[in-house]
Order: sequence, then C-alpha cells, then structure tokens
Amino acid sequence: MSVEEVLFELKRKVQSKLPPDVGVTGLEFEGPELVIYTDDPKKLADDGEIIRSLAKELRKRVVVRPDLKVLADPETAKIKIQEVVPKEAVLTNYYFDGETGEVQIEAEKPGLVIGRHGATLREITKLIGWTPKVVRTPPVRSATISNIKDYLRSVQNERKVILRTVGRKIHRDTASKDQWIRITTLGGCREVGRSCMLLSTPESRIIIDCGVNVGSDDSATPFLYVPEVYPLNQICLLYTSDAADDLLCVDLGGRRIIQKKILTSIIINASLSTHTLTASHLH
Repeated sequence: MSVEEVLFELKRKVQSKLPPDVGVTGLEFEGPELVIYTDDPKKLADDGEIIRSLAKELRKRVVVRPDLKVLADPETAKIKIQEVVPKEAVLTNYYFDGETGEVQIEAEKPGLVIGRHGATLREITKLIGWTPKVVRTPPVRSATISNIKDYLRSVQNERKVILRTVGRKIHRDTASKDQWIRITTLGGCREVGRSCMLLSTPESRIIIDCGVNVGSDDSATPFLYVPEVYPLNQICLLYTSDAADDLLCVDLGGRRIIQKKILTSIIINASLSTHTLTASHLH
C-alpha cells in the first residue's frame, strides 16, 4: 500500500469518527505526526475527547490544524486571546504562523494560558481558529535566542518539506525483506571528540552524532567523505545523543556510564533518550 493509499484510508476513518458537519480538508504526515486539516476547528475544540480517541484508535500522534481560510485576522485574534486568558498570565508576545495555522503565545505563567486540561487553549481555538502553542517568556531576553527563533521562522517552509518527507518515509511500506544493520564508525574511536557513526539498514541511513575534535588541526571533523555517507541529502536522520568523552566515562543523554575495570566482567548501565525519532520508526 502506497503512502497516498494509507492517507486515503486514514482520512476515511477520521471522517467516520468526526461529527457529520465537521469537514476534513486534508491529511498529511509530518514527521511522526498525522496532521488533520479541518474547516471547522471550533467544533473539535469543544470536545477534546474526540482527538484523544482518534489518536488511540489510529495509534498515531494526531495534530489538528485549521484550514487557512477560517483563520481570524492576527490583530483581531490578539484581542480575543487577551479576553480569554487571565491577566495574571502576563502575555508578552505573539507569533502567527500562517503556514501551519498556529499562534505561539509567550506568557510569564504558561499554565494559566493552557487552563485545566487544556480548556483555555480549546476556548482560544473556538474564538480565533488558530491553534495555540504556549511558551514561557524568557526570564532574561537573549539576542542569541531571538536570532535562532527568527531563523527557524524564516525556514518554516523548508522545515515543513523535510517533516513531510520524513513522515512519508516513516509510514511507507517495507520494501526489503532482509533485516540487517551495519554500523560504520566515522570518528570518535580511540580519540576524544568528533563522535560520529553511520547506522545503515536495507532502507535507511542514520548518522548518530557529528562532533568535532577541537584539539586537532588536520583531523577535526568526521570522515563524511566516505562512499557510505554520500549523497548526504539522502541521509534519513541526524540523531544527536549529546555524547561526551572524558576518558574514564561517557555521558549519554545526561547519565554517566562509569567504566569499572573488573577482570571478569564490565557492567555498563546506560539510558539513551530519543529526541526526535527512534530507529524503530525506520524500517
């Protein structure tokens, strides 16, 4: 079954579970999420149980976004948000993303914007159509963070293309019957820094970490020129584990793995937290 056929079947299931007067204008995979576009987000906002039951039945992370034609004007939306959110939340900034139909709301007390079990967020969606996302106002304004946010917003379209490409890879049928994994070390072995490994399967390639050996002048970066890596634009995922090496232990995801020099055995306990996608998502 192709990805288009999977989406068609999912749309049929979603439509059968929604109220008859709620239309689904589109479905798309974005990363691990199934995004549902609707022309009547207000009715879905009235009953948060509908989306929870959909996610449970479809066994997918479901995100509902409004069709762009039903969104309120940003200036009008700001006024409506201020009417709904308690003044104690102290709203400090807004960012309206017309590509996703989401509005990012900065507040000193984000919990008051969310409300009990997300009740305030649903009320905002009913009034303005936009899907609210709440972030805490930084205690100290940072030019670096502001520049990063501005950059992320400037490449929003490119990011959406990447998410949709990855999403379709996650949900595609398995083409190969073979099940094997090959690990190629591209750096970080017998040295401190430039940790980098390539994990390959019959249908995917993942780079795990891409570090730098800051103490080297001629071999600072990983061996990204080897044939197994090229072409770079066909790498499925760059996974960063935040690994650091200090000779006697390795820091993986914030937890220490202490090397116990025991003649009979070496016991290693580790926990590696997955930030974006797990390898099990990729066939």
